Amino acid sequence: MNTIESEDMLGITFCKRQKLSIERGEGSYVWDEQGRKYLDMTSGWGVTCLGHSHPLIINSVIEQSKKIIQNPNSGFTYSPARARLLQKLTRVLPPGLENIFFSSSGAEANDAALKLARKISGRSKVISMLGSFHGRTYNTLAVSTGHENTQKYLPRDSQTSFVALNNITALENELDEDTAAVILEPIQGEGGVRMLDGGYLRKLSSLCQQFGVLLIIDEIQTGFCRTGHFFAIAQHQPGIKIDILTMGKGIAGGFPFAAFAVSGDLNSKISLGDHGGTYCGNPLGCAIAADVVDYLDSHKIAGRVLSMGDFLQVELAAVARKHSHVIDSIRGEGLLWALQLYSDTQVDLLTSACMERGLLVTPTRDKVLRLIPSLLIEKAELKQALHMLDSALSSVVPEH
Repeated sequence: MNTIESEDMLGITFCKRQKLSIERGEGSYVWDEQGRKYLDMTSGWGVTCLGHSHPLIINSVIEQSKKIIQNPNSGFTYSPARARLLQKLTRVLPPGLENIFFSSSGAEANDAALKLARKISGRSKVISMLGSFHGRTYNTLAVSTGHENTQKYLPRDSQTSFVALNNITALENELDEDTAAVILEPIQGEGGVRMLDGGYLRKLSSLCQQFGVLLIIDEIQTGFCRTGHFFAIAQHQPGIKIDILTMGKGIAGGFPFAAFAVSGDLNSKISLGDHGGTYCGNPLGCAIAADVVDYLDSHKIAGRVLSMGDFLQVELAAVARKHSHVIDSIRGEGLLWALQLYSDTQVDLLTSACMERGLLVTPTRDKVLRLIPSLLIEKAELKQALHMLDSALSSVVPEH
């Protein structure tokens, strides 16, 4: 029995899997069990920001695991690795975020942010954006996509309101004395790489302050240089007051790890016992994340991503013009890009055609295919990816 047959028979899956069993990876490439090579333009939904099996991460795993992986009494004791990561993060976080807590996943970080916002404010309502995605725990599902998503689960959460992205009037109409928080991605990831209009976030922040509502910024996919800024929120500042910022994915380059940072005034309202977790801030994760953050900062990866993103934008625009029967538009920033197609069927066909040619891409809802490569991808590798994408697009039948 091969790997695919074994997983299908013995495991539980909640997704439609590609018939592909990946055995190893290096840089921007991965290999399946038969030894076939693929160029990875997914980086595990943006997680492997330094590429696969980067020597820095391998060394971090080895060196820290030789010392200790999990502290006795976990968060009750101090850790040199955690202290080092805290120092690294304070250098790169947006201003005003003075205190940091660690978690095991982005969903967990967002879940904690929602819980603390309701506890601290004494209010229950949360406003989210249509098309957003903040995780798959019960709390985070309740603020993802729209009410058609939350209605699948019982008990149904009626304490969430959804408004259209970039519609400041709709947001203002929903704000009231029971609103605890607004949660927002600087660029919607799973929603199809949807961008914020200029000035929208400053108006939103001003309204939140006017109504005494907390602002939660979800940088789980956009953070750690993905958009050409250490955090995507940077291009909207100054003038934005962030109460909680959540982080994940690229923070540890592939190791399951996440965090959230809070403002000083908010931290003063958090009490002992308000939050915790067995693996929150474990030394192994902290050591890896500290090395990744240091690498991104010291090697000026944000600037590199801006340059590569400019190149990718020009080349993708040319591909889109050539295949306008399949591609309606492109959008993105840095190394986070979306191809807007005309149907979800085309997305499925294109994803399969790319895989057949040795290119891995990310199919996304709402007729979108995403490209989320390693931040260290080389220009020659991007050219190779575009060549395979061009070939794959030629095989997709136009919609009538």
